[in-house]
Amino acid sequence: MIITGGVVRHRDRAVVGEATVDFIKQFKVDFGIIGVSGIDADGTLLDFDYREVRITQAIIANSRQVLLVTDHSKFGRGAMVRLGHLSEVSLLFTDCPPL
Repeated sequence: MIITGGVVRHRDRAVVGEATVDFIKQFKVDFGIIGVSGIDADGTLLDFDYREVRITQAIIANSRQVLLVTDHSKFGRGAMVRLGHLSEVSLLFTDCPPL
């Protein structure tokens, strides 16, 4: 297991920041697994933390296939930072169809 560097976010212990993005950019992986805070009706993927968005964008850019794991409550949920679009996702895993 390789752990990335960066700043540990206090509220959830996630590692974020430019050091994290730089680390991820060193690799090309078969599968990148991502999550989001919201999915707009037009397919835009959204999040609340711009630092986390940069990390997720790096994962998308350096993955041959992108797997989005989310629950149905994220569909139609707003957030202020645009992350990408559903068209960039290879496979979507969710607990049930969106309402």
